[in-house]
Amino acid sequence: MNFGIDGKIALVTAASRGLGRGCAEQLAAEGCRVAICARDGVTVKQAAKEISKKTGTEVLGVGADMSKAEDINRLLINVRQSLGEPEILVTNAGGPPPGTYASTALEEYEKALNLTLMSAVHLIRGVTPAMQSNGWGRIIAITSISVKQPIGTLLLSNMARAGLTGFLKTIATELAPDGITVNALLPGTHKTSRIEQLAKFRAGQESKSPEDIIQEMMAANPSHTIGDASDFGAAAAFLASVQARYITGQNLLVDGGNYRGLL
Repeated sequence: MNFGIDGKIALVTAASRGLGRGCAEQLAAEGCRVAICARDGVTVKQAAKEISKKTGTEVLGVGADMSKAEDINRLLINVRQSLGEPEILVTNAGGPPPGTYASTALEEYEKALNLTLMSAVHLIRGVTPAMQSNGWGRIIAITSISVKQPIGTLLLSNMARAGLTGFLKTIATELAPDGITVNALLPGTHKTSRIEQLAKFRAGQESKSPEDIIQEMMAANPSHTIGDASDFGAAAAFLASVQARYITGQNLLVDGGNYRGLL
């Protein structure tokens, strides 16, 4: 299927590895001119070269920390000057540290909101004026299965991503008349460094090895496996497509059937 986005300008944040990179690779494979960012400028430039070589598409790598508003502003200026106004935005940020109510210090709450919620708000406010002027745009936020089914050891992520979900649902209605769709992708368990971090945290709490925790995660999933970044990226590419013009304000689970709820 031709997704109709060849030549579109796409910005994917926190995309030097993991789910962000999976999204960037799939969008580049569809012919988008892609910009990616990560906190480590050297690493993200190398990732951009690798994605460009793999897909034959122009990819820009920019060092930027999503917890800092000034970095986000600089990122947007860089993308505009190098590629043009983003027409597709995939918001992503490294998750807040794991923890429970008992183990989470008060000062960590604001940090989590800045990283996970406010980074997306800043990015979206930065790209929507041009999208509205052009009458076309795709905004896709990477959130988590935790917005439907909170994860006990991820208090900060549960809180911040739930707030982001409320923001996205609200603006989806406001931006729909301008030809802009706003959706979220909700990953379950995927092969990323984040899962390794969470497995180590749980292992310390439960006196098990991280490998045992990951095996338990796989066994608990109906598919008896964990997701791949390329599968996740394919879902993002579809939501960015012209065919997805009538899908907005939605939370799409990419979790192998792990979520058991009806809604």
